[in-house]
Amino acid sequence: MSTKSSNSNKDRTRIPGFYKLSIPERLKLLHQRELLSNEDFNLLKNSTHLLRPEDSDKMIENVVGVFGLPLAVGLNFLVNKKSYLVPMAVEEPSIVAAVSSMARIVRESGGFVCDCDDPILIGQIQVVDIKELDKAQRAIMENKREIINLANSLHPNMAARGGGVRDVETRLFPDSCHRGDMLIVHLLVDVQESMGANLVNSLCEGVASLIEKIAGGRVFLRILSNLADRSLARAQAVIPIELLGGKNFSGEKVRDGIILANEFALADPYRAATHNKGIMNGIDPVLIATGNDWRAAEAGAHAYAARNGQYQALTRWEKNANGDLIGKIELPIRVGIVGAQLESNPAVLVGLRISGVQSSAELAQLLAAVGLAQNMGALRALATEGIQRGHMSLHARSVAAAANAGPKFFDIVVEKLIDSGEIKVWKAKEIVKSLKEQLHKSGKSEKREELSEGLKKDVSTGFGKIILFGEHAVVYGSHAIAAPMPLGVQARVSDGDNGIHLIIPRWGVEERLDKKKQHKFSIFQALDRILNRLDLHDRDMRIEMFPHLPRAMGLGGSAALAVAIIRALTRHYGIPFDDEEVCDLAYESETIVHGAASGIDNTLATYGRFLLFQKGDPPKMETLIMDPPQKEKSLPIVVGLTWVESLTAKMVAKVRRLWEDNRAIYDRIFEQIDMLTIEAADAIRSYDLEKLGELMNVNQGLLNALQVSTREIEEIVSIARSNGALGAKLTGGGGGGAVIALCPDRTKEVAEAIQKAGYKAFVVDIA
Repeated sequence: MSTKSSNSNKDRTRIPGFYKLSIPERLKLLHQRELLSNEDFNLLKNSTHLLRPEDSDKMIENVVGVFGLPLAVGLNFLVNKKSYLVPMAVEEPSIVAAVSSMARIVRESGGFVCDCDDPILIGQIQVVDIKELDKAQRAIMENKREIINLANSLHPNMAARGGGVRDVETRLFPDSCHRGDMLIVHLLVDVQESMGANLVNSLCEGVASLIEKIAGGRVFLRILSNLADRSLARAQAVIPIELLGGKNFSGEKVRDGIILANEFALADPYRAATHNKGIMNGIDPVLIATGNDWRAAEAGAHAYAARNGQYQALTRWEKNANGDLIGKIELPIRVGIVGAQLESNPAVLVGLRISGVQSSAELAQLLAAVGLAQNMGALRALATEGIQRGHMSLHARSVAAAANAGPKFFDIVVEKLIDSGEIKVWKAKEIVKSLKEQLHKSGKSEKREELSEGLKKDVSTGFGKIILFGEHAVVYGSHAIAAPMPLGVQARVSDGDNGIHLIIPRWGVEERLDKKKQHKFSIFQALDRILNRLDLHDRDMRIEMFPHLPRAMGLGGSAALAVAIIRALTRHYGIPFDDEEVCDLAYESETIVHGAASGIDNTLATYGRFLLFQKGDPPKMETLIMDPPQKEKSLPIVVGLTWVESLTAKMVAKVRRLWEDNRAIYDRIFEQIDMLTIEAADAIRSYDLEKLGELMNVNQGLLNALQVSTREIEEIVSIARSNGALGAKLTGGGGGGAVIALCPDRTKEVAEAIQKAGYKAFVVDIA
């Protein structure tokens, strides 16, 4: 879907971390941002956009079924100051990721500038058995108005819309066939918004007899040409070198590498074939998703690449006087957005609506931008680490899918594949088999958190958390109650070379930490602080992270990550460091990530105990134990995820502004939350779940008064309560993130109801 360029629209179409969400979560997010209409959201959610076998039987011959392809969206495209989601139907990994990544870089430098010619297709009429070639050519040109008038009379509606035959041209081929000379008559046809193939073919048929009469020869072939060189689309991008660098490569080196790789493709047709195939890797999926003829586009593009007598690259990369990288592409693209062929496939209509294009010209320009982005991604990979290394994580995901890893094993299999260095289907199947055997032997339920406990014995752990009571008020001295998640984040450190490398396969992070570089993301700033405190900044190492918590959902992921890293570093390098020191250093890390920090997240991440907590120096901590102790008691909690990022620093700052503007009112709210929390601690000790649920509901009302709740949070809270939860409230910073619901005997029903509404839910037992 396209949007006019504005700050709000840029925010809507820029979706960091989109690939980490599940399909229902992606659909819900696009719908919430009004990038999917209600109709298309429901079609995609229920898979009712798919072509049915009985409908496909009317399209081609000998139908036995329907063949499927993944439908994805390319992100970050800014073309002629408009933002786009790009529909892409393709099975090959890395294509969607590459175009989205390069589009983000180009977007930061102002976006793509594109234009295209009028939608002209060429119809060819072959005339043979000509007595005098030159005379026949002159006759055609002298009578071309008559030819044009006849052609346009055959399709008056097209002519009335401004389309139809615009001009007539000729091409001469003396003594070029066994029947002597050939005269080729070209009809230049403006096909408007349609693909136009059938129109052009019928026009050629319609004027054939008149051509024979005028030329004095015999017409043989009458057919469209797929070399649509009168309908060219062009795209250009100017990228400053500071946007090109990364890992071990400077922006200047990347720029020069891209230019050199392009020069190779300009000089050598063997290289150019692969170069141009990569361009079409990006364009073809969009053509398929919008119902256009990708085969015709391929033929035309490759023919155009050889127009000067040697097959060459379709792109040009160079630098300007400022040292910026300039990329240009020009190729024939003739597409349509109307017609029976498009409308017969419901998935095509969804694809067109996702793109948001309003004309065939707009679609052609978007395709040119996609082709240039794909080419930039391929050349950048070749100029730096190479295609295979650059797409290691994506390749591992594809291999895991081929091995039928399944959703509960998928991320674990990907991590272990990368870890092993054997990214092969046989290896993935071996891992899946091992995981299934382990699950069977353990007799545990199929929860990823539980399954993962035994996967990595050589790692260090930081616990995730849920806050049951006291969010925000705890920053101002009130009590809070928090409990550890079954698993949070794991980390492993090993010796490396050439600096400090951070790898988080599940998040697609593979970065080299540059001490001199000003880091954009707080995770790297926090890691900087930890390395400095431990005096390890000059060591060469590899830090691998294995997060089992969703990011920015208010579940203590940043603190768990800090604790896991600190423990992994001190373990690997033999640095004496007790839990109190781990907790203190993790608190420093939290202040970088969140600004103000209460200390509760790092405390839970370190100690992993069910706590009544109060901020202080030192903080007050009491382990909560449920009575009677001889019976095994637990709190059955359903966690619902809104998949709206909860940025704790932003929400803490918001509450502080409100408090500073009206301290008396907000101090009273904090006091009420403190009283509730102390009462809740008593309810936990006595295992009074009815009372505890009631207090959770009141706490949610007070958090709403602090203006940290959202529509999504309130919806999940309502769903949980109406399906039997005793109490439900947000957990963490709010503004999105997660909801917790107390559900004795109703965990399954509540979790299923939340998931049915398009959110994600899972169950934890707090003991």
